[in-house]
Amino acid sequence: MEFLFKIWTYFATNILTQPAYMIGFIVFLGYALQKKPVSEILAGFLKATIGYMILSVGSGGLVNNFRPILTGLKDRFNLDATVIDPYFGQNAITTGVEETFGKTFGDVMLLLLIAFIVNILLVRFQKITKMRSVFTTGNVQVQQAATAFWLLLFCFPELGRIQVLAVMGLILGLYWAVGSNLTVGITQELTDGAGFAVAHQQMFGIALVSKIAQIWAKRAEKQEKEHKRLEDVELPGFLKIFNENMVATGILMLGFFGIIMAVLGRDYFVKLEIITADSSFLFYVITISLQFAVYLAILQLGVRTFVAELTESFTGISDTILPGAVPGIDVAATFAFGHPNAVTIGFLFGAFGQFLAIGSLILFKSPVVIIAGFIPLFFDNAAFAVYANHRAGAKAAMILPFFSGLIQVYGAALIASWVGLSKYGGYLGMFDWDTLWPGFTVLMKLFGWFGVALVALILIIIPQIEYKKDPENYFLAVEDYDAYKEVKGID
Repeated sequence: MEFLFKIWTYFATNILTQPAYMIGFIVFLGYALQKKPVSEILAGFLKATIGYMILSVGSGGLVNNFRPILTGLKDRFNLDATVIDPYFGQNAITTGVEETFGKTFGDVMLLLLIAFIVNILLVRFQKITKMRSVFTTGNVQVQQAATAFWLLLFCFPELGRIQVLAVMGLILGLYWAVGSNLTVGITQELTDGAGFAVAHQQMFGIALVSKIAQIWAKRAEKQEKEHKRLEDVELPGFLKIFNENMVATGILMLGFFGIIMAVLGRDYFVKLEIITADSSFLFYVITISLQFAVYLAILQLGVRTFVAELTESFTGISDTILPGAVPGIDVAATFAFGHPNAVTIGFLFGAFGQFLAIGSLILFKSPVVIIAGFIPLFFDNAAFAVYANHRAGAKAAMILPFFSGLIQVYGAALIASWVGLSKYGGYLGMFDWDTLWPGFTVLMKLFGWFGVALVALILIIIPQIEYKKDPENYFLAVEDYDAYKEVKGID
């Protein structure tokens, strides 16, 4: 048994929780099952792994460059605040779980294993469960396993180790399978059948935004109103420069981050040794702001590099081990399939919503003050804008991320203070964990084991409802998207 655990630990540490190698492993396995030549298997593995590494450089550069700017607001104004960011949230749990519950963070990896097995089994028996997607984003799985671990202990502090792992392994595995499954159809529509789903922190959010956008679009059609997508908007005169994505991103980010960095002041960055005393603060601000466009371009290049390999190779897995399944991958993969400006628009309007909500918490002297984290600010709201613009146009791409920003702050403030994570300075803060998971926590805390059963039942029913809407074409959307398009009359 100890030998098997060591194998699992090695696999989890070096492959499962390292998304680049996990994607490479999936491509390797898929091509091997298709009995491709060794050279093609190796080339596919390398291309997929390197492509994901390129994506990681882009997304990592965005996070590492801009997180200090946002969290600097906490230090600059001496706020006793909670940062909504997955890594701050994970650090808070690591610090607080032993002090609060007398447990060790090491159990999180076991929880991840159980949940991952549950996810695979649910997809393997998809004819019964109606679930079609395997969650493969390992770094996100660790963050979610940690937060779920805390929430269950908050609801059942007396539970033993085995019970905690079994119960939350089931709930988390269901969430991964159901949430990523919710994004299958709408992501196929967005990407024209690229063959992947989203496995991240805002899966229910993407489904909700897409549904609202669809209703919005249908209402506009009935009223014979035109809803222009971002790609259809023609700007007059000088404003035409905003039609160029890199130019628009550079200018907008210069204004957005320039204001924040000016508020923080030159001395703040000198104190952190980010710049030297004789450096030009003006050109530092310009460089950092323009790097947003640079890292966004790198991220999109990474997506284009690995998605094609993943899609082609996964047919080997879906034809043999997991029939009719698709991989659930990082939400950043969707950014290359929408209008480039949608990502920037979603980020900015989500930021407006978050900052308005944060201002109201300070104004009304909330016991918990939230600091915007870059990951929820960017990855949630950029994705929402991409999906909203695709279905309902530019207005939806602005308005829906704005309301998301409000929800992220208010939801995080409520749940982080209630479950006790706010005193450790961090909470996961992503959309699903500010909306869906607080609801689950309320049910489990108020109704005990009946609440656990109710949460599981809700998750089990959701794909059944989805399936009942279109049973004839439900699996066709994955198995043969061209045929699905023809049946549904999609251009």
